[in-house]
Amino acid sequence: MKKSAIAFITLPLLLLNISCEKGKAADAVNGTEKSDTVKTDTTEKTTTLTIDTVDFNKRMIALSNNDTTGRWPVKAPYPLPGALLPYNRIIAYYGNLYSTRMGILGELPRKEMLAKLQGEVAKWQAADSTVKAIPALHYIAVTAQGAPGKNNMHRMRMPFKQIDTIISWAKPINALVFLDVQVGHSTVKAEVEQLEQYLALPNVHLGIDPEFSMKNGERPGSKIGHFNAEDINDAIDILANIVRKNKLTPKVLVIHRFTQGMVKNYKAIKTVPEVQIVMDMDGFGSKILKKSTYLSYIYREPVQFTGFKLFYKNDNKKDWKMYSPEELVKFTPKPIYIQYQ
Repeated sequence: MKKSAIAFITLPLLLLNISCEKGKAADAVNGTEKSDTVKTDTTEKTTTLTIDTVDFNKRMIALSNNDTTGRWPVKAPYPLPGALLPYNRIIAYYGNLYSTRMGILGELPRKEMLAKLQGEVAKWQAADSTVKAIPALHYIAVTAQGAPGKNNMHRMRMPFKQIDTIISWAKPINALVFLDVQVGHSTVKAEVEQLEQYLALPNVHLGIDPEFSMKNGERPGSKIGHFNAEDINDAIDILANIVRKNKLTPKVLVIHRFTQGMVKNYKAIKTVPEVQIVMDMDGFGSKILKKSTYLSYIYREPVQFTGFKLFYKNDNKKDWKMYSPEELVKFTPKPIYIQYQ
């Protein structure tokens, strides 16, 4: 599976990499319920806040497309009330405002881009009326760098004013926002922690990209990097703590993947009520190649939910043609997060 080629654009003194409600849930393992305690002046009242587990299970089975292997749906704790998945399918536009080549998000003017995104949402809603399709802007907030930079971390943190811009763009169409992280020589923990003020907002979620995690000092883009389960669990721990501290609904964590080696020891990735994990099938290529990749690394190594990435340009080269929503909803399991680049 090929990923988009690595290139760089010049910024002042820097190089920018071009890559591609509250409550507690029922415990899915032992069937017990966790409660919130509400105190009044003279009495103490316990209220139980849970999801409809029967409805949730039904939706998860439908999402698995009646898989008979036992892999899907994945056994995991029920999410906190207000969870986005599996009740919604997220349709995201990916990119960065400094570049027209990193994705559709930075390629088109704002109004044109938002209108095009809403058009894709409508197509997905028509293809699968059983799941509500909702828009998202997936913004690369930390980009891997070919040059080491003054901190020797081979990564560049985008200015917060740019994140503010993306959040403002999302509001008119009630879109989610994802902040994506390419760590370079840094760590998931260090880079995600500096985004906590944004991740504490109810509509802001997280994406992490193992392709540019260079654990042995290589230059980002010179080889494909990887995350261990520990790296991913660091992100989950941070998000779960943010949810508990701020009494939020669950956060969605998207992990990009287009080779088996990009994610190591997947069975050790934790699942918790506060975080919903999406393994996103990244990479471009022919339909046959992309389906093979999905089956090999996403379907056979289940974590929780799945995603699928579509490239407007690189999936439509030569004799290739980009997958349609109608085709992708026939996959097992059905992808619940769709990203366009």
